[in-house]
Amino acid sequence: MVEEPTGAESAEQALSDAVAEAIAEVDPVAVLTSDLQRLQADFQNYRKRVDKERIESAEVVTGIVLSQLLGALDDIDRAQEHGELTGGFKAVADQLTNTTTKLGLTKFVDTGVAFDPHIHEALMHETSSAVTETQVTKVLRPGYKFKERVLRPAQVIVTDPE
Repeated sequence: MVEEPTGAESAEQALSDAVAEAIAEVDPVAVLTSDLQRLQADFQNYRKRVDKERIESAEVVTGIVLSQLLGALDDIDRAQEHGELTGGFKAVADQLTNTTTKLGLTKFVDTGVAFDPHIHEALMHETSSAVTETQVTKVLRPGYKFKERVLRPAQVIVTDPE
């Protein structure tokens, strides 16, 4: 006795045959094109990531070099305050200052601003009824930033409200 396929079994067989035909008819050019597009996208993502990492590492190295020059910049500022910066030394100091500024180094020495522990290091505290919030009243040593990163916080005297 041979069993005849039921409706569900014949539909399943038809579906299975259609899937087999579809797999057999896959265009090899379309498969290769799809693979190539995927590889190109992967390579472009890799190149973007490497370029970003290269820029970030260059900025880290520049920040390290600039932080090593901060002592020399402090000496230049002190010499200028005392009127000892003249002649050829002034030209060298100006060139060093201009170069560090072009590289992105910024000095902050603002007084009368709110105390920010991220960019200020309080060395002394005073109190006064003239202020409503803790403010920087005197900068003892300037702070420096490279891009948005603080290389050295400013050493300051702050005034607290009474």
